[in-house]
Amino acid sequence: MLKFTGLVTGLSRILDKIAGLCMVLSMLLVVVNILLRALFNRPILGVYEYVIFLTLATIGLSLAHCAIQNGHIAVSFVFDRLPLKIQGLVDLVINAAGLLFWGLCAWQVGIYAHGTAASGVVASTTQIPLYPFIYLVAFGLLALGLVLLAKTMEAGQRVWQPKAANLSPGVKTVQSMQKAAALNK
Repeated sequence: MLKFTGLVTGLSRILDKIAGLCMVLSMLLVVVNILLRALFNRPILGVYEYVIFLTLATIGLSLAHCAIQNGHIAVSFVFDRLPLKIQGLVDLVINAAGLLFWGLCAWQVGIYAHGTAASGVVASTTQIPLYPFIYLVAFGLLALGLVLLAKTMEAGQRVWQPKAANLSPGVKTVQSMQKAAALNK
């Protein structure tokens, strides 16, 4: 399981770096467009669509890394006071539900991307096909699903092997994913 967790962590890091690059490109594109418009009265045509595409890539590719970092909103005031076995059970249910939900979302977004590709839908100004960006979001959701699968397996271990779990769930998940990533380097 540690090897799987390491692969998922490594994949999410790579996707997060690509997402960061997309964000930087988006910012550069906006700045260059502003300068070209102000100095030469020659803006980049379709800059709005390019920024939308880069934003889609940024959000879609950064989801998995956010989940590994536990960067989402969590209410832990009551949760931290529960016994470790109950915490593991709650984590197991929540992560399994998230895995099911986001897995179905990835599947449906993939189906939507396939339909978009088959129909030949393109952006109005730049005439860029939309389906690659939709597939990119589906891939990001799939990576999120892999992270949730790793967290579900870890939560299951805490439920069925409670003596091995001496840390709180959030800390243990992040630490095990960091250990696995260190082993993969």
